[in-house]
Amino acid sequence: MKKLQLSFKTAAGKRRDLVLNYVKDDLDPVLVKSAMEKITASKIFEKDTVQLFSEVVSAKYVQRTEKEIFKNSLQ
Repeated sequence: MKKLQLSFKTAAGKRRDLVLNYVKDDLDPVLVKSAMEKITASKIFEKDTVQLFSEVVSAKYVQRTEKEIFKNSLQ
């Protein structure tokens, strides 16, 4: 499954990611950046009085591939 990982910088200077499932392919970079800027402007995400998403850093698609090597049967 493809996910969209939105990366932000917190008010304390640390990196925080917001990962979204079920996203469209080929999102417009300008639209994604604009949406991320709205998230930062809303100031609704906070932990221990630190703004979690205070600066837009990046956005990328992330896809995980799994290949089973073996599986024990459950009894």
